[in-house]
Amino acid sequence: MKAEQTIRLWVEGARPKTIPAAIVPVLVGTAASAGSNFIIYRFFLALLVSIALQVGVNYANDYSDGIRGTDEDRIGPRRLVGSKLIPVRKVKWASFVSFFVAAIAGLILAIAINLWIVAIGLVAIIAAWFYTGGSNPYGYLGFGEVSVFVFFGLVATVGSAFVQSEKIELLPILCGIGVGFVATGLLVVNNLRDIDTDRDAGKKTLAVRIGKEKTRFLYAFLMIGTVSVYALIGVIYCYPALISLIACPIVVKLAYQIYVKADSVDLIKVLEMTAKFHLVSGCLFALGLMVGI
Repeated sequence: MKAEQTIRLWVEGARPKTIPAAIVPVLVGTAASAGSNFIIYRFFLALLVSIALQVGVNYANDYSDGIRGTDEDRIGPRRLVGSKLIPVRKVKWASFVSFFVAAIAGLILAIAINLWIVAIGLVAIIAAWFYTGGSNPYGYLGFGEVSVFVFFGLVATVGSAFVQSEKIELLPILCGIGVGFVATGLLVVNNLRDIDTDRDAGKKTLAVRIGKEKTRFLYAFLMIGTVSVYALIGVIYCYPALISLIACPIVVKLAYQIYVKADSVDLIKVLEMTAKFHLVSGCLFALGLMVGI
């Protein structure tokens, strides 16, 4: 296999379209602490931690699902192990390297700020691995959405604010709820797309447990909830944050499409649009916070 093709496969395996879920909470959390002195190296370290964790969990999922054979009939992006494109051992080590990078960046932040950050980072890495790893992965039991909301919503957003201000405040927590809603929505539509193959493979994701109609309702609720939280924060804390409402038409379109796009292949487009909404609305919201606080 040519080096260029190998690199392309590794990039594809890292699932770059999921990276907005790692970038947005850091931007929003940093913006929510805009009243404090901005410490640029802490921002980039927090960003590195978040992205490395996201890439790590993507490789870990690829590895764990692949060795169980649950990705063989999967719809959507190719998996490295499931498609037998990259040796199993290498994908496993790719996840370990990603987690190691996140750990080193987090350790530097902990030394500079508070050693409790080490404990939080360790919990995040454990949660990332055991989402689909181990003998009884919680992602197969329907708890994946809870983990995404907590770690790619609350923890990432509040944590990014904390490394700047060194305080836990209400505003970053509220921001984390909004960010967590849309990050969770990404997993919800992903699991809706895979509901049939997951059921056949014995994966009892939340979508499998509650069925297609309730999963569609949950997705619409999360998308509308994101906009509602952003709007509430804009009204209470700073009006410029209301600029994020420019993305409202996307939410309306997504809420509509989740009901009319019954085919799993069509849901790939909904997933991609959800990721774009996450990035656009999150960046606009962060910009509004920075201007208004």
